Amino acid sequence: MEADLARQAGGALGWSLLNTAASKVGTLVIGIALARILGPEEFGTFAVAIVALLAVLSFNELGVSLAIVRWDREPAPIVPTVATISVVSSLVLFLACYAAAPAYTAAMGSPGSTPVVRTLLVGILLNGLSAAPAALLQRQFRQRERMVSDQANAWLGALVSIALALAGMGAMSLALGRLAGGLAGALLFLRYVPSAFRLGMDRSLLAPLLRFGLPLAGASMIVFASSYADQLLTGALLGPTQLAFYVLAFNLASWPVAVLSQPLRSVAPAAFARMQSDPALMARNVVWVVGVLAAVAFPVCFVLAGAAPAVVRLVYGLEWEPAGVPLAALGVLAAVRIVVELSYDYLVVLRRASAILLIQAVWLAALVPAVLLGATWWGIGGVAVGQVVVVAAVVLPLYLWRLSAAGVPAGRFLGRLVLPVVAGSGLYATALVLVDRLGSDLLAVALSAAVGLLATGVMLAREPAAVSAVASLRHQPLKAGSAS
Repeated sequence: MEADLARQAGGALGWSLLNTAASKVGTLVIGIALARILGPEEFGTFAVAIVALLAVLSFNELGVSLAIVRWDREPAPIVPTVATISVVSSLVLFLACYAAAPAYTAAMGSPGSTPVVRTLLVGILLNGLSAAPAALLQRQFRQRERMVSDQANAWLGALVSIALALAGMGAMSLALGRLAGGLAGALLFLRYVPSAFRLGMDRSLLAPLLRFGLPLAGASMIVFASSYADQLLTGALLGPTQLAFYVLAFNLASWPVAVLSQPLRSVAPAAFARMQSDPALMARNVVWVVGVLAAVAFPVCFVLAGAAPAVVRLVYGLEWEPAGVPLAALGVLAAVRIVVELSYDYLVVLRRASAILLIQAVWLAALVPAVLLGATWWGIGGVAVGQVVVVAAVVLPLYLWRLSAAGVPAGRFLGRLVLPVVAGSGLYATALVLVDRLGSDLLAVALSAAVGLLATGVMLAREPAAVSAVASLRHQPLKAGSAS
């Protein structure tokens, strides 16, 4: 059974990696095309709308869908109740947000974006319908089917958006494209797990599900606020065009997180949950995972930060050059986020919801004044620097504290990050010099990337046991890698 679980988890991780890589590359390419077609002003209008949608999606199904993934028994009996809670809560939130849209857009300095916001909010309903099916696929390690749904969502939405943008529909093209993709994804979920769309209400399950989900939903709301306070404040203080530059930089900095961290996050919680009977094994594995993840991700993040101006000019054109200023800091932030997100998932598996809630609340409390000061003193660049300072100096130490209380040695955890941080700092400086000295953005970015790839290879070569463990996940039981 353990070997079978490992094969399932390994296969799911492989499909998840492929899914995320394909989605991120596809959306990056399509995003470049749309940014060049629409320009900063229209893109800023959409940014105002998407922040509103993401705010609601952080808690729209009240956190209950995660119960399907982490339920310690067969989840089939709870699926109809979970689906009903998700649909009803999504409908209520959609109606409330639709009514509040004009006030929100006025506060963000973009009252003309109200129709775009209201159109995009339909995605709340699609997300509510899809919550239970998506969770059931994750529970069953059916990442291949999830990949098909996600790819249909991403590519259909992108193609619709481009067609409408070329037809002159501006920011509305992005909203309609996202809805088209979301509908396609929901229909594929219906095909793969039709049982997850059956509604029902077992009142004996309602209280346990809400006790499980509401703390996570509350934590997710605070997670969203701490993750998007920068964008909300940027829009309110600096306007939609500056928000467009900042969001573009944030999205570009997020692709290493999505490609390298999120595939692991789609599999690790379920895998860790099955290992709860052996806490020492769980602790050794999370220390092992963070070291390998940092060795792969930190070079990418630091090179992206160091070469930020050249990357933006090369990819998006001179019109978007101001986005290079925040990207120089947000690339570094991406590296820290990868570590924080892994720590978050580990604590979720251990049901340390109160610890997570405390950390996220402190994060938000520290972030708001940092972002306000940064925006006032240095515009969107100051917003990005404020983010880095808070996450590195406040949030990460708090997670280390709670990991230590959960049995993960903080010293050993940090020790696995020392070499990636040193290498990343050197790569940051190298990229800065190359961008400054070379007259070609393409050459500077290419050389910086090559040096980063070399650094990753060297760090992984120092950890043959860890690399071997990654390769063997498909074929043998999960086991601890080197933890030193």
